Amino acid sequence: MKALLLSLAQAAMPHLMLAPVVLPLVTAALMLILREEQQRLKVTLNLLSTALGLLIAVVLLFWTNQQGLPTSLGVYLPGNWPAPFGIVLALDRLAALMLVLTSVVALASVLFASARWHRAGVHYHPLFQFQLMGLSGAFLTADLFNLFVFFEIMLAASYGLLLHGSGRARVQAGLHYIAINLAASALFLIGVSMLYGLTGTLNMADLARSMPAIHSNDRGLLHAAAAVLATAFLIKAAAWPLNFWLVPAYSAATAPVGALFALMTKVGIYALLRLWTLLFGTESGASAWFGSLWLLSGGLLTMAFAAIGMLGSQRLGHLAGYAAVLSSGTLLAAMGFGHNLLTGSLLYYLLGSTLAVSALFLLSDLIDRWRSDGSGTMPYEPLADEAPFLDAELVPAPAGMNLDDEEEVLVGRVIPAAAAFMGIAFLGCTLMVAGLPPLASFVGKFAMLTAVLNPLGMGASAGYQPGWPGWSFLALLIASGLLALIALTRVGIRHFWAAHDRAAPQLRLVEGLPIAGLLLACVLLTVAAEPVLRYTQATADALHSPGTYIRAVMSTMPIPSPHTEATP
Repeated sequence: MKALLLSLAQAAMPHLMLAPVVLPLVTAALMLILREEQQRLKVTLNLLSTALGLLIAVVLLFWTNQQGLPTSLGVYLPGNWPAPFGIVLALDRLAALMLVLTSVVALASVLFASARWHRAGVHYHPLFQFQLMGLSGAFLTADLFNLFVFFEIMLAASYGLLLHGSGRARVQAGLHYIAINLAASALFLIGVSMLYGLTGTLNMADLARSMPAIHSNDRGLLHAAAAVLATAFLIKAAAWPLNFWLVPAYSAATAPVGALFALMTKVGIYALLRLWTLLFGTESGASAWFGSLWLLSGGLLTMAFAAIGMLGSQRLGHLAGYAAVLSSGTLLAAMGFGHNLLTGSLLYYLLGSTLAVSALFLLSDLIDRWRSDGSGTMPYEPLADEAPFLDAELVPAPAGMNLDDEEEVLVGRVIPAAAAFMGIAFLGCTLMVAGLPPLASFVGKFAMLTAVLNPLGMGASAGYQPGWPGWSFLALLIASGLLALIALTRVGIRHFWAAHDRAAPQLRLVEGLPIAGLLLACVLLTVAAEPVLRYTQATADALHSPGTYIRAVMSTMPIPSPHTEATP
């Protein structure tokens, strides 16, 4: 199977790199032509397009991980102009990894929405595809201006998706969401303009190549431009104190939209990781690892804020929102250390935590519906021959019987299959968000802690000490997991253990499959931890040694014109 995928990729490359952007664009345009009443056809098109996008992303992932090559990197020139003058798309291991993650979450989201949520408003399916187009373009683009363009496509679609279903809460949260993202976009443009004024280019590889040559008198302006640009990305990554908008907005959105929005914070993380390792790596001269302390401190504060927020929350939607913030804070703090071994571990953690948060958003909708509809386990009615054991005044309870608080015999009740599934799924989400064994989040956290506390693994001398950054990260990683466990356990007891008078929940297959699929992906990440960690470590090594990326982008030449070749 792998050989077949690789052969298909080799035959179609590099044009296959365009598919993650062009496929959702064409699908969205086609669905806009259809009438709104043709919902069944739109659902089918959306599912088929998203599933095909997942297949393409997997093919690209295998292509970037070919055996025997230190790195596999594809470069495509859509306008047939060389860098830095034309638009460039670049596919490396990191971009392919994010494309696969996006496609998996998107497929689960659209499948869940097909049960009922897609009918809550108009143009859900075209907006969904435009969102995928913006996400994919952001991961593939190799210059800052087109990164801004794809960000705006992604955000414009997210405005409509957030308001999908209407209602006062969604409109209020949507206005806040739009305002803060417009401010972030303005900061993005300001930072990009300052960088262009200093370097005369917006191509990422060309920017990285020009960093060591920046005059010392311009270093302050360069750092100011980078700080402005980073602020825009930190807003999107939900870093404290710029994340006050996220929990109200994500919890107000419909469940499938919230699951898809779990990827939005990771776009900010991706942009920071991509640009920081390119522009401020070890080869950037006096600006090497500029802002690392800010990233580390901001990540630690974000972790503390999210953990306290989870402990103070009662609603499942808010818990899922704070779980997304906790994941982002953990990634930012780990990124701030600037070590390739830690970067490989955080990329593995990014996969598992994103899948878990998306599953929690979907599951929260089912649990809230169960609770609001008054449906749950049917009250138990004893049979005639059981009556003596339930009346303590008539017949004393036999020795060895389990009794409840009212000294009545506990009789086993059959748990409905839907309630059992939701309970097991909630347990899986709890283990993943809290980072408990044996699932993937625990493996990711353990790998990060090993990288921080192991002096030889960090490339340091035997006398190396983690210092306050390492010990603070260790303490917050453990404490945040404990607080998340307490918060989710408390909510789980209230919804599953303390509910006695509710009928069995109504669960459709298309609602259970996406949640089961996301949690199964978490299990597969755990089982395949070794090969996945090898892939993420190779990704991190390439990020921290960007020379290959820079050479590949800058050396790719346009395809000669047939008319030019025919000229003597």
